Amino acid sequence: MSDGPTPATTRSVAARAVDLHKTYGKQEAEVRALDGVSLDVYAGEFTAVMGPSGSGKSTLMHLLAALDTATSGTVFIGDTELARLNDKQLTKLRRDDVGFVFQAFNLVPTLTAQENILLPLSIAGRKPDQAWYDQVIDTVGLRDRLGHRPNEMSGGQQQRVAAARALVGRPTIVFADEPTGNLDSTSGAEVLKFLQHSVRELGQTIVMVTHDPVAASYTDRVVFLADGKVVDEMQAPTPEKILERMAAIQTRAMDAAAERSLEGGAA
Repeated sequence: MSDGPTPATTRSVAARAVDLHKTYGKQEAEVRALDGVSLDVYAGEFTAVMGPSGSGKSTLMHLLAALDTATSGTVFIGDTELARLNDKQLTKLRRDDVGFVFQAFNLVPTLTAQENILLPLSIAGRKPDQAWYDQVIDTVGLRDRLGHRPNEMSGGQQQRVAAARALVGRPTIVFADEPTGNLDSTSGAEVLKFLQHSVRELGQTIVMVTHDPVAASYTDRVVFLADGKVVDEMQAPTPEKILERMAAIQTRAMDAAAERSLEGGAA
């Protein structure tokens, strides 16, 4: 039973998936990574996507972020349907409308924090909006570290630099793939508070894939996947509520698998 979401009429949609299917391999070797996923990601919200290993959460993020294409179904960023874009338009959309925060930080070791933050804009030949840049830098809380290279910063500081890099171009939406996976609990909390603050204070839209109930509890909404389908969602999550919901989903999955096994034996 999902918690009742706020009526969609009061929220604008930053990204949308409509009946997404993604398969790998053919015939006996076919794997259904996504099996008819439809999902709205609302602007100005922090959304977590959770599920067991193999549930399709990373595949869904890659499709929403225009890093991969669906076998069938439709993806929108804002009002733009990704399938209608050519390669050049897709490259521009990824550069201008989508930000990424990855588990491995992906900072350039020879560049300072400031140079890393500004790198996507430099590649695009764009100058930062100074007021927005200052706001992001103050939010990330690393103004005194801007001249430092990655090896001179902690893991949490490096990940906050990576998050600032994703935000500084003012993308429509930011995707974060297990952003605290390589961090200790203190550094992880530091990054999650920054992401949460960037949504609440800067109006950013963030989608985070995570397996961690504590990380997901920083978000506004959790979407649960299992076997390539959306099976539940939760508003105002807490670690305890998330663990309880995930246990229920796991139990349902095990019961369904047992039932299929019995049917197979009977056949």
